[in-house]
Amino acid sequence: MNRALREFRIRGVKTNIPFLLNVLENQKFLHGVLDTYFIDEHPQLFQFRISQNRAQKLLGYLGEVLVNGPQTPLATPLKPAEISPHVPTVPLDLSPEAVEREERGEAKVTEPPKGLRQLLKSQGPEAFAKEVRSRKNLMLMDTTFRDAHQSLLATRVRSHDLLKISPYVANKFHNLYALENWGGATFDVALRFLHECPWERLEEMRKLIPNIPFQMLLRGANAVGYTNYPDNVVYKFCELAVQTGMDIFRVFDSLNYLPNLILGMEAAGKAGGVVEAAISYTGDVSDPNRTKYDLKYYTNLSDELVKAGTHVLAIKDMAGLLKPQAAKLLISAIRDKHPDVPIHIHTHDTSGAGVASMLACAEAGADVVDVAVDSMSGMTSQPSMGAIVASLQGTPSDTAFDLGSISEYSAFWEQTRTLYAPFECTTTMKSGNADVYMNEIPGGQYTNLQFQAFSLGLGDFFEDVKKSYREANLLLGDIIKVTPSSKVVGDLAQFMVQNKLTADQVLEKAEELSFPKSVVEFLQGSIGTPHGGFPEPFRSRVLKDMPRVEGRPGEKLPPLNFDKLKKDLKETHPNVNDRDVMSAALYPAVTEEYLHFREAYGPVEKLDTRIFLIGPKVGEEFEVNLQKGKTLSLKTLAMAEDLTPNGEREVFFEMNGQLRSVLIRDKEASKELHIHPKASKSNKNEVGAPMPGTVIDVRVKEGDKVEKGQPLLVLSAMKMEMVVQSPKAGVVKKLEVSNGMKLEGDDLLMLVE
Repeated sequence: MNRALREFRIRGVKTNIPFLLNVLENQKFLHGVLDTYFIDEHPQLFQFRISQNRAQKLLGYLGEVLVNGPQTPLATPLKPAEISPHVPTVPLDLSPEAVEREERGEAKVTEPPKGLRQLLKSQGPEAFAKEVRSRKNLMLMDTTFRDAHQSLLATRVRSHDLLKISPYVANKFHNLYALENWGGATFDVALRFLHECPWERLEEMRKLIPNIPFQMLLRGANAVGYTNYPDNVVYKFCELAVQTGMDIFRVFDSLNYLPNLILGMEAAGKAGGVVEAAISYTGDVSDPNRTKYDLKYYTNLSDELVKAGTHVLAIKDMAGLLKPQAAKLLISAIRDKHPDVPIHIHTHDTSGAGVASMLACAEAGADVVDVAVDSMSGMTSQPSMGAIVASLQGTPSDTAFDLGSISEYSAFWEQTRTLYAPFECTTTMKSGNADVYMNEIPGGQYTNLQFQAFSLGLGDFFEDVKKSYREANLLLGDIIKVTPSSKVVGDLAQFMVQNKLTADQVLEKAEELSFPKSVVEFLQGSIGTPHGGFPEPFRSRVLKDMPRVEGRPGEKLPPLNFDKLKKDLKETHPNVNDRDVMSAALYPAVTEEYLHFREAYGPVEKLDTRIFLIGPKVGEEFEVNLQKGKTLSLKTLAMAEDLTPNGEREVFFEMNGQLRSVLIRDKEASKELHIHPKASKSNKNEVGAPMPGTVIDVRVKEGDKVEKGQPLLVLSAMKMEMVVQSPKAGVVKKLEVSNGMKLEGDDLLMLVE
C-alpha cells in the first residue's frame, strides 16, 4: 500500500496521501498499539514531506529548451551526435574463491580490485607517499575526468557521462596513482553551465570508484575560485572535500607566490588530504639565455615546499613548455636534492612533444606522470595514455597497464566526445602547434582564447592575439601564467588587438588607457607578488594613485560567517545544505542562480547529454533514470503553434503512458506582445504578486521610504482581499502597477531597494 500511495498522482487538488503515508510508517500503527487518541498524541503525522515533483520539473525544462532553445550557451553551431556510447562491460570475479568470500561477507564479486586508496585510508598520507616513492615502475594519473575535457571540450563533460564509465575505470585501472576528477574550472562550470552540483558529482563518483585515489586541483588561497577568500573558507572547503571523497590536493599558485601556496597546503593537510604542492613551470631551464626562471629558481622553490611539509612534489607544466632535455635537467636536479620525496609531472601536449618529455621525466627519476586516455589526449590536453604505456612495455618503468583495456576505455570516450560537438576544440584548432614555446599560452586557456577571439569578431586575427599574448606577458614582467594570472595576460592581449596597440604604445599611453579590470587588479597586488616584483614604470603609470595590496592578498579578510550565510540562503531556499552554503561562499551569484534553476527544473543531470543540450525531437521516445527503480518513460508529442494571451506555448508529452503538458513562455514571440514582467526570485529587490488578482489600492509611490512589513498595496480576487507587505526596509525605486490592473501570480509589483 505504501508503494501504491507513493506512485499515485492526483493533480489540481490537495489530497490526504502525505498524511496516510506518515500513518503507514508509524511503528505504533504498524504494530496495532494505538487508541482513539493516536492522532492527537502524534502531531508529527501532519509534518508532510514536500513532493520533489521531479518529473513535472523535468518536463518544464524540456519544454523550455524546445520553445526557447538551449539553456546552456553553445560555443559553436555544431550539434551533439545522435549516439548512445557503448559502455564496456565490467568483469566479474566468479571464481570459487571469490564466491566463498562473498558468502562469508568479506567482499562482493562485483567489487573492483584494491588500489592505493585502501593503503591511504588505512595508513595515512605519509605511508601513501612512501609507497609511491618505493615503486620502481612509472605510475600514471588519468586526467580524462578533469583536465582533458577542460582543455578540449571547454570543461563541459557532465556527471551523467562520467558516471557511466566509472565502474569500468575502477575495475580496469585500479593501479592508477590517482584519477584527477575535480577542482580547477569544473566546480564553476558545473554550477554555472551544467546546472548540476559539483559535490554530488564527487560523491557519486566515489561510490562507483572506491579503490582509486581522487585528485583535485586547488588554486592555493583562491580555492577553486578566481579571487581571494577569507582563510576559513579555504580550510572549510578542503574539509568538506575530504568528507565527500577527495584524497589528493594538487596545490598551486598562479604566480608561485609562497604565502598563497602554503595556505592551501596547510588547509589540505589539516583536512587529512595528501598534499601535493605544485611548482608552476615556465621559461626553459635548458636555455642559458633564459635566466629569470633558471634551474636554481626551481630547486629553491622545491626546497621551500618540502620544508613546508608537502607529501608529493609536483611540476605543473601548464603550457607544455617542458622540453625533453629541460625535463632531464629539472627532474634530475630536484631528485638529487630530495631523494625521498615522490615527484609528479603534469604537462600539456600542445606542441606535440608531450610523450617524449614524459618519457624523459621517467628516465630522470619522476615517479608519476599525467596522461589522458588516447581519444581525449593530444593538442592542449595531456599526452596519450596508450602511447606512454606502449613505449615503456618491457622496460624497468613498465606501467603494467593493459593496452586492450585502454583501447576499450578510449572507444567509449571517442563516441562520448561527439555528444559535446558544440564545445569541440577542433572546430578552431586542427592540430598541435610548437609556437607555444614562443607565446607560452597554457593548454587550458589556448582553446578558450580561440573561442573568445571568434566570439569577439577577432577569429581572423588569432595569430595576432597569440603574438600580443607574448608581448602582454613581457609588459607584465614575464610572469608565471596559469589561472588566474593567465587571464590577466589574455585580457591584455585581446585588449591590444581590439585597440590595435603595440607594446610600445601601451607603455607610452598607459596613463590614459582604460585597462581591463583583471590587469589593474594584478598590478595592485590582488593575486600576489610575481617573482622579480612588478614591472616598472608600467605599474606606476597604470595605477597612478590607486591603492596597492601589501602582503598576502587574503590575509586581512575577516572570517566568513557560515551560519549567517546559511540563514540568509534558507530565506529563499529552505532546503539548502552545507554543500550549497560552501558553493555560495565561493560563487555567491552563480550558486544563487543554480539553486533557483534546480528548484524550477529539478535533476536535469539525469537527462542524456544530447537531450540536455538541445532537447528531444518531436516524436522521440527516451527514458530518464531518476534513481534505482524509478525510471520515467517519455515521448515528445507536439508543440502548439498558437500563443496564449500570456505569450505561452503549450508543449505536450507522454509520460509513463499518460498525457502531460507544460506551458512555456515564448521569450522571442513575447517581445511583440505587451506582457507584464515577472518578479525574479533571485532578485530580493523585486516584489511579486502573491496571487492572481486586481490591484484595488496602491498605498505607496516611487521615492517613498518603507519599513519591513509596511503595506504596499491591496489585491482583490474572488471577493478576497490581500494586503501585500514590504519584504524589506528600503526605498520604492520603481512602481510597475496602478489601480485596476489585473495581474497573474508572481507579476512584478515594484522594486524596493
